Amino acid sequence: MDKLIAGIDFSAPSAEVARQLIGVTLLVDGVGGRIVEAEAYDRTEPAAHSYNGPTPRNFSMFGPPGRSYVYRSHGLHWCLNFVCREEGHGAGVLIRALEPLAGLDAMRARRGLDDGRLLCSGPGRLCQALGVTRAHNNLALAAPPFTLLAREAAAIEVLAGPRIGISKAVELPWRFGLAGSRFLSKPMREA
Repeated sequence: MDKLIAGIDFSAPSAEVARQLIGVTLLVDGVGGRIVEAEAYDRTEPAAHSYNGPTPRNFSMFGPPGRSYVYRSHGLHWCLNFVCREEGHGAGVLIRALEPLAGLDAMRARRGLDDGRLLCSGPGRLCQALGVTRAHNNLALAAPPFTLLAREAAAIEVLAGPRIGISKAVELPWRFGLAGSRFLSKPMREA
């Protein structure tokens, strides 16, 4: 399988992939937008679902790079991750926020609101807006329903800071965000 998708080598460490994903367009069945926030996770640190090894819930994190890992957070919201590193390693990138660009009517209907800033600002909101469920787990990112489009040539500023919503390994500066974006789930606090 080709690990290079939208100009990104998904076999690279998750922090590198997360940084490179900022500005990439993500579509699910034609609905989506520009990735403005992502967080890296690796089995070597205790905040990662892969930290204690493979389970029926996280098996896809240990699969080949360039695939999806979808899980339910706190039993409420679906969260979308992109698998990184070599098969068997257990690393991924949580997609935290998008700037909505395509399929806005579908997003508004799924989320039940009109505020464009809140459509995809957070991993649960993003999955609801894009219609991502467990059925999207362990799918290749280089094939439908996913489409990843390389970011435009224009230079962008990517900020790095501590991850949010976790209680372990919070000191790692593995949250990446597009500088100046109003679509982030929470403001960036640089490391």
